[in-house]
Amino acid sequence: NGLGGIFTTQMSEENMLFGVLTVVYAVMSLITFVMFGIDKKRAMNQEWRIKEATLLTMCLLGGSIGGLLGMRTFRHKTKKLKFTIGVPLLLVVNILCFFVIGLV
Repeated sequence: NGLGGIFTTQMSEENMLFGVLTVVYAVMSLITFVMFGIDKKRAMNQEWRIKEATLLTMCLLGGSIGGLLGMRTFRHKTKKLKFTIGVPLLLVVNILCFFVIGLV
């Protein structure tokens, strides 16, 4: 029945987990990116800042791509070693966790 199979195919549990993880990482990255932008703006205005530990924790929890993009886009935290080394390292950790969790 041609097209009928396309609409009745169910996702495997592995594919569903992969999809959920993709959404979680995307949302965390978006939130982290926005947080880097907010912190940069606050720094420029000499206002209350987001703690560095909070930014790094967000990177650890799946937002490392957003953190890295935020650092580059907003030119923020680019002179701090814990960010220039830590965020790319956390990206590697995130990628490893993504595949370990996604494929188990």
